[in-house]
Amino acid sequence: MTDNITSVGGGSRPDAGVSALKGRTGADAPAETRGKTTIADGVVAKIAGMAAREVPGIHNLGAGVARAFGAVRDRVPGTGAAVTRGVKVEVGEQQAAVDLDVVVEYGVSIVDVAGDVRTNVINAVERMTGLEVVEVNIAVDDVHLPDEEEEAEPDEGRVR
Repeated sequence: MTDNITSVGGGSRPDAGVSALKGRTGADAPAETRGKTTIADGVVAKIAGMAAREVPGIHNLGAGVARAFGAVRDRVPGTGAAVTRGVKVEVGEQQAAVDLDVVVEYGVSIVDVAGDVRTNVINAVERMTGLEVVEVNIAVDDVHLPDEEEEAEPDEGRVR
């Protein structure tokens, strides 16, 4: 990739080997180097959240309070799914760091699941954004037991 990438609020970041092309514009510059791409922190958070949820053994993301508020927020029209619940990111000009709060399924190896989450998040963020992921910190906040019920859905009303 030879695109200049910028996080929201950051400066431009040329990829490796492109520094000679930085700032070139006009008809003689390669098309892929004309202009810059800006990636918002929320975009990186969504990518990381989706990648973490794809890993077998992850039950949910977010600490207990965040999951409770998120369940309420998810029911409000127009707010959409809380893909970034339990995800915090710091995005710089060339690098990103990710912090995840996760709930794992009972019986899985937490060490193995954490390693799989790190690998999946790093691969997804780096592939989709071109940013280098310097760390993925994982806090395991809970273990989901097989006999635990999901958060109860509120009644739709007594009368239909």
